[in-house]
Amino acid sequence: MHMMAPQLVISVLLMVALSAVLCYPPPPPFIDLEAKGSNRTSLRFLVLGDWGGLPNAPFVTPIEWATAQEMGRTAQQLGADFILALGDNFYYKGVKSVDDPRFQETFEKVYTAKSLNIPWFVVAGNHDHAGNVLAQIQYSKVSPRWNFPYYYYELNFRIPGSDSTLQVLMLDTVLLCGNTDDFESRPPQGPSSRVQASRQLLWLQERMSRSKADFLLVAGHYPVWSISEHGPTDCLLQRLRPLLVKYKATAYLCGHDHNLQYLKESGVGYVVSGAGNFMDPDVRHRDSVPKHSLRFFTGKASTLGGFAHMEVTKKKLTITFLQARGTSLYRAVLPRRDL
Repeated sequence: MHMMAPQLVISVLLMVALSAVLCYPPPPPFIDLEAKGSNRTSLRFLVLGDWGGLPNAPFVTPIEWATAQEMGRTAQQLGADFILALGDNFYYKGVKSVDDPRFQETFEKVYTAKSLNIPWFVVAGNHDHAGNVLAQIQYSKVSPRWNFPYYYYELNFRIPGSDSTLQVLMLDTVLLCGNTDDFESRPPQGPSSRVQASRQLLWLQERMSRSKADFLLVAGHYPVWSISEHGPTDCLLQRLRPLLVKYKATAYLCGHDHNLQYLKESGVGYVVSGAGNFMDPDVRHRDSVPKHSLRFFTGKASTLGGFAHMEVTKKKLTITFLQARGTSLYRAVLPRRDL
């Protein structure tokens, strides 16, 4: 298992955190895995959403526990350089402070495999925004693997053994679209601060328009497209989808709906990986997505949860959906961007 040098991660995070105060900071430096002298030719990572346990003992669900165990096995066998954690990190109301015991109960004591002792790059979901998101950001100074520098931020990677690059833009879709009450099944009603939402959108557009990366991923909590309970997010269809298409994003990654989905539309892949803690077979919005866009869906409780494994080589991105029972369910391949 090849881990990122801690000082490299710190320098990346310091650069990214500057985006909070500077209008358009320089992009953070590349996280270059070749510095470790390996002969590898790919970058590998896991995508996990909606994994945030329970507020009362035992603080984890059977699905979270089973998924964590399988993530450890997958990272060991297929390799993983980092993890993208896409929100609803702590059910049901986030954390109260940086000392909140939930960090231990739902995170540190659950994802214990040595192969998962790699950087976790985190964004907030709607349940996190019901608590103290700044405390989650501050936890980056407590845990060496927890990386959450700001509400939204940028990551740049070189693909080992090549001159190809991967850019990941991590979004806060709650700040962009507003919060939602899951228990009332209400869609987001608009951002609490239009200024903050506009600033994030301008940052995203500027980053995407300048991107020369061979693979460009955008990640957030709310889905653009989903056939399940929450369905497509109107705000993201209006604000984000046009940018994904215009700037030839490789894929958009999210959670929010508690299942695994893959859709492809207008050349962009859409990955829903929200099966880290609960499973939901709901398909009430199957007619709300473009015809023939849905390629894969599972919400079966019998899978015990799941996540996505991604591998990026010089020429392609391979997405594999895995269930906690230990088998792969679906695989999709996306090409390098044609710029």
